[in-house]
Amino acid sequence: MKKFLLIVFAIFTMIFMPAFADNEEGKILPSETGVVESVEYVDLEDDAVSQTKQRILVKLLSGEFKGETVELDNMLTGNPYYDIKLKKNTKVILHAEDNGNGIEYSIEDIKRAGTLGWLSLIFCVLLLYIGRKKGLYSLFSIGLTVILITHALSPLILFGMNPVLATLIICVISTAATMYLVGGFNAKSSSAVIGAVLSLLFAGALSYITMLTAHLTGFTGENSMFLYTAHPELDFISITISTMIVATLGAVMDVAMSIASTINEIYITDENKTVKDLFISGMNVGRDIIGTMANTLILVYLGGSLPLILLAGNIDLQKFINLNQVVTETASALIGSIAIVICVPFTAIAASEMIKHFSKKEENFIID
Repeated sequence: MKKFLLIVFAIFTMIFMPAFADNEEGKILPSETGVVESVEYVDLEDDAVSQTKQRILVKLLSGEFKGETVELDNMLTGNPYYDIKLKKNTKVILHAEDNGNGIEYSIEDIKRAGTLGWLSLIFCVLLLYIGRKKGLYSLFSIGLTVILITHALSPLILFGMNPVLATLIICVISTAATMYLVGGFNAKSSSAVIGAVLSLLFAGALSYITMLTAHLTGFTGENSMFLYTAHPELDFISITISTMIVATLGAVMDVAMSIASTINEIYITDENKTVKDLFISGMNVGRDIIGTMANTLILVYLGGSLPLILLAGNIDLQKFINLNQVVTETASALIGSIAIVICVPFTAIAASEMIKHFSKKEENFIID
């Protein structure tokens, strides 16, 4: 029955959350796909600047005018960040807009989703082949988490709910769904949920204190500026705190389930062990986990901030380490690592108590 209720809840979320998100104000402008049939370079001479443009013919692959060919200009500024260099047979995304006299198209970007498609396929196949049923449940929980963040968290924030509160609610739902799907309905999964949620609350409080004491603005790049242009009413400090919490979620869930599973296996092997014995065993395992998990999280942030690290050689070190973006990224990595460390005793305490007093083999609803 419990298994059934969880599945019903997940299906309900997948069906109705997208509908909830569709109520957002402001429709996304339609886009079409096309393929470049020819490219011609044209030099533009100007008194102030010298530019080049690509005059291209694009065949529409979707939409009302599918199959037709349109001529477009693609400006090249010389800045690789903004330039979209096109070649023959390149598939592109086209922005479509009604100018009153018909549909006008412009180059939006290169179509890259195909690469994500085959990478996703490889991930799913390996997860299902190696993980079998557990892999299937993991895949289901990943999908549920993505849907919750994109179709529930985003609308809640845009509709005016406090970003931190909305994030904590979504993280709790995601954590519970993931733990119970992967670990089953038992004391082990429940203690993992408790440990993970307490760690996230701790990370949220620490993030809030950090934002205030470091006087961070919440603006960490172009995405923040674009969002501010569209929604200047949003609290960007709270959004940054929410980002730190979500970034911590995956690692914290991993640590919590690892500790709870270890304590559960130890108890199954020897039911005479006391709560103190189970706690000590969980802490011993946790100390081994801390080193690798914290290192992994730090490396993830360092990898994502590599351009910033390279920039450090070009400016004064004191100026660099006090940049808003540098402090924000560093604080995120440290807060995530602190959450991982604190998750070990939180989960060890919860798992030792719950597994010792509430776990019964005949009532262990593990999903196989």
